[in-house]
Amino acid sequence: MIMETEEEASGQMTDEIYTNGNDDEPLSQQQRRPIISSEQLDIEAYAALYTGRTKISRLLFIADKCGNVTMQLEALRMAYDEIKKGENTQLFREAVQRIDGRLGPNYGPDSGWMDSVDRRADQRKEKLENELNAYRTNLIKESIRMGYNDFGDFYYAHGALGDAFKNYVRTRDYCTTSKHIIHMCLNAILVSIEMGQFAHVTSYVSKAEQNKSELDPITTAKLQCAAGLAHMEARKYKHAARKFLETAPELGNNYSEVIAAQDVATYGGLCALASFDRAELKAKVIDNISFRNFLELVPEVRELINDFYSSHYASCLDYLGNLKANLLLDIHLHDHVEMLYAQIRNKALIQYTHPFVSVDLNMMANAFKTTVAGLQKELEALITDDQIQARIDSHNKILYARHADQRKATFQRVLQTGVEFDRDVRAMLLRANLLKHDYNLKASRKI
Repeated sequence: MIMETEEEASGQMTDEIYTNGNDDEPLSQQQRRPIISSEQLDIEAYAALYTGRTKISRLLFIADKCGNVTMQLEALRMAYDEIKKGENTQLFREAVQRIDGRLGPNYGPDSGWMDSVDRRADQRKEKLENELNAYRTNLIKESIRMGYNDFGDFYYAHGALGDAFKNYVRTRDYCTTSKHIIHMCLNAILVSIEMGQFAHVTSYVSKAEQNKSELDPITTAKLQCAAGLAHMEARKYKHAARKFLETAPELGNNYSEVIAAQDVATYGGLCALASFDRAELKAKVIDNISFRNFLELVPEVRELINDFYSSHYASCLDYLGNLKANLLLDIHLHDHVEMLYAQIRNKALIQYTHPFVSVDLNMMANAFKTTVAGLQKELEALITDDQIQARIDSHNKILYARHADQRKATFQRVLQTGVEFDRDVRAMLLRANLLKHDYNLKASRKI
């Protein structure tokens, strides 16, 4: 009788969620959501979001991971053009090797350009060495700091990231103000991200945050993004989500050498979906006015978050499915897509079953766009892992929740309270009798 009453009470919610699995959605609901295109990534628009070395790295990464030859060649062409604006001849050689003559004579080896760049690099290096030696002889701290900084910039421009990191870090001994330390930390963070050394990123973010009085909103936003990337790389998705969600809108395009505002929305949104509970998702994501500015840049992520919170799981999973191909081409996110998607799907399954005493697996499979057999395996894994308290009727294809026996639990609590009360009363009576008969043990004095 209890089961029937609870099922009736939740019937309205059941109908709402079940119908979400059907294709016969009301026209008004279909119109309110923008349709996500499954077309290939617009590489030119994507590359325009970034500057510097990360722009090149992202283009080369797309060329490596994308199976579409047209996209590969487009990414390589843009990378080639971008590299020639700089001074990294080693990266140029790698790009030429990957192009392998497929883009014609204009995108082949350019010995003249490389020789010219290398010659200027040798002259520049010699000049920097002479200047730094002179500064060190005169013991001018500010000049020495700037000398090491110039060396760091030189090595970074030429792709020697290890040497660039060492020179940036050497400026630490010659920093005389908090702003100098913050500048050193930002340089070290930039190079560490490029090298994939995210332990260094965490360390230098902490160092920079120790000088909070000197941090302006843009610098604070940069540090939040860097910390978020480090946590995400360590698969600490909840910590990563919090950092991205705390990022101020002032970031804008001021950190395009590392991350774009659209990335903050995507990384933060997916990490939050995978790790936050329902209350946190509402308070820290959906009602977060600051983060909403980022979400407006990526409507697909905004919509899938709202659909997930509204229990429109079929629609949410459709959005995720359409985004997946492009997310796998993201240099920072690609290693985490499968794990994040699995965690989001598991959370959806758990939340779907939570309000009900029994669920028809056929309807649930329809809502999640899967087969009953496939759904049953997913639910079995969650039940085994104690994430869902339920049992499956394989014959009738029904999931029954295992709710705790509230009556038995109440009796157990009452009995336990009685035992504790009896013990406390006996202890008080014993103490009262000891005091009454003046049976006190007095410490003997040592003579």
